Amino acid sequence: MAARLGTVLIPGADFQTSLRHVQLADQLGYDSVWLTHNVARDAFVALTAYGCATSRIGLGTGIVPIYTRHPVVMAQQALSVNDVCGGRFRLGIGVSHAPNISGALGLEMGNPLEVMREYVDVIRQAFAGPVKHEGERFRITWEYAMPRKPPPLILAALNPQMLELAAEIADGVILWLPTPEYVRDVALPALQAGRAKAGKSMDGFDVICPVPAAVTDDAEAGWRSFRTELVRYSSLPNYQRQFRRAGYGQEVDAFLRDRDKGEPSDAVSSRLAQALGMVGSKAEVNAFVDRFRKAGANLPLIRPVHPPAIEQTLEGAAA
Repeated sequence: MAARLGTVLIPGADFQTSLRHVQLADQLGYDSVWLTHNVARDAFVALTAYGCATSRIGLGTGIVPIYTRHPVVMAQQALSVNDVCGGRFRLGIGVSHAPNISGALGLEMGNPLEVMREYVDVIRQAFAGPVKHEGERFRITWEYAMPRKPPPLILAALNPQMLELAAEIADGVILWLPTPEYVRDVALPALQAGRAKAGKSMDGFDVICPVPAAVTDDAEAGWRSFRTELVRYSSLPNYQRQFRRAGYGQEVDAFLRDRDKGEPSDAVSSRLAQALGMVGSKAEVNAFVDRFRKAGANLPLIRPVHPPAIEQTLEGAAA
């Protein structure tokens, strides 16, 4: 079986340009296109548009936060998009981050592991039929008539506990900003433990890993774009912990010390950026993607990080 390769294409200011990028990925044979539910656009709406503009490429949310949607509503939306797009949809969900959920939206998160387990239980019921659920967070009696072609259910996970839970109760996991070594040494053992807990092997379980990349002749500009993006992630405690587990604690400390002294992106370590992504030739990008495959990711996703080079990156990585 040929190695699969997907992509992350988050719509920019010009949505029509984003549609053309998705159509290019479809033509180039990418397995799937994924997008996050960011502050700009609703992921379900954008992916429906992606699906209507393409013919074969898979469509995944990577990810939608669970706290902003009731699990029955999440299931309804997932089933609807999957129906509209001919069974190509994949539902990726996650807990997001306290600054986004509690800080920005004022929502109480509880114990994320417990909430996620209960949330998935409700979604599985809704995928199959009527929901009757009495839990710690949700009390539901719900029935609705609509086509039920359930999509794969993917959980986002960063720490070992959520990784193990994802492997136990989901059809796949989506990582974000790991190093290849983190995939091999932290993620994979936790996933294997979770599958064993469920009495299952790793067969058929997707380990999905976005790979930040840019195929460009202007490496300086590409790295600058990526380091600017990393400012946001380096400011979030969950990613700080992941970077520390990966062996980049000094880089996290330096960022926290220096980010307010000038341009924040200057405080992002080049060593950390080069461990998380690749900017350069198509050979360099493809070699970096291969490191994630060898570490255990069976569905790497090209995630363009330099907007002027999106098409060149898609074409180079697919070659």
